[in-house]
Amino acid sequence: MIKIKYIQLEYILLVFINCIMFNKLRFLYCGDTAITVEIGSEITTEINSKVIALYEYLKESKIKGINEVMPTYCSITIFYDPIECDLIGLKMDIENKFQNIKNKTSNMKDVIDIPVIYGGKYGPDLERVAKYNKLTKEDVIKIHSMETYLVYMIGFTPGFPYLGGMNSKISTPRLNVPRKRILSGAVGIAGNQTGIYPLESPGGWNIIGQTPMELFKPNSNSPVLITPGNYVRFKPIEEKVYIEFKNKKGA
Repeated sequence: MIKIKYIQLEYILLVFINCIMFNKLRFLYCGDTAITVEIGSEITTEINSKVIALYEYLKESKIKGINEVMPTYCSITIFYDPIECDLIGLKMDIENKFQNIKNKTSNMKDVIDIPVIYGGKYGPDLERVAKYNKLTKEDVIKIHSMETYLVYMIGFTPGFPYLGGMNSKISTPRLNVPRKRILSGAVGIAGNQTGIYPLESPGGWNIIGQTPMELFKPNSNSPVLITPGNYVRFKPIEEKVYIEFKNKKGA
């Protein structure tokens, strides 16, 4: 009973401290086992670079009581054990760390090349994207594969990378009726974003190509190939190369 009352008192004190002290970061409580640290409210590389820096710090620090850290576009959610974790100390630690990274800018590192076969049966919506933007299919491929994309976050399904930096010239709305089945490895466009389906699933993105690479290996020590803060480049390949890659992977 004493321990429970102490936790309740600590929670009230945290709310008070949040109001008077932490006027640069927003700390949002998600029940009594998680807290979200909101760094900004817009999707920008500047804000996301700070998210990733704080995410890497928390991941490497191995702070007692933290069970999981989940970065998003503009924030981080920290899942913790309320008995083990000193939440007041954690918040102060985060605030101090943020002072060191608040002027941080994104540095390109860990660029991952993703081979993609575009169009045809592998990219049934390539023509739709081209027509919507008054381009040729070749133009769409060129524009899509010439950029280097920042991985803002992982979401939707395990290993699904949300990529930033796509040229607005190929921006295309989602499908009016989502597909019930999209194959793993499908490369898609939705609005101003592009991404890769790591698992077979339903989805409403415009599928413009397919990669033979596996993005999610649940039995591996590192099951997710692409992580927040990585960069991705798409490399167009011919069907022969795609088939060879698939055969080699299955050998």
